[in-house]
Amino acid sequence: MRENDDLSLFREIVKDVKPLEQNVFVPERKNLKKKLAIKEIREKEDTLFFFSDEYEPLLNEESAVKYLREGEDSYLLKQLRRGDFSPELFLDLHGLKKQEAKIELASLIQACEKEHICCASVMTGYGTFTLKRQVPRWLVQHPRVRALHQAPREWGGDAAILMLLDV
Repeated sequence: MRENDDLSLFREIVKDVKPLEQNVFVPERKNLKKKLAIKEIREKEDTLFFFSDEYEPLLNEESAVKYLREGEDSYLLKQLRRGDFSPELFLDLHGLKKQEAKIELASLIQACEKEHICCASVMTGYGTFTLKRQVPRWLVQHPRVRALHQAPREWGGDAAILMLLDV
């Protein structure tokens, strides 16, 4: 009996209410694409922010290139050296100028973050040794890089660098 009273009371209250007209709004797709492109450019610029040419880390350049972020387990370097990690993305910097290589390196780190890839390989080659010396200096500045080591022979040897990322 109480339900009928509640229902009749409800109908009494809402009798003068007009129903809302349902309109369908379809947003334009081109603005979304433009916003995504702008977001991607900003992310790349944010990653490039970490790569300073003036920074001189304490890397022993006479032996194999290696770096371990503070607080990480030193066993990671041994695993990288032995080839326990298989790189899922490869970046070949042969023939690129310094600025182009910096942009490609930023794109690689960004792609690793998007795809949740923790190990990547960067082929620096020999050439004039400019990129071979500069790439590790850039990588140690990025907060996502946990460790890096000269690649084992099967992943490029001393012409490549394996890096572990925090993704």
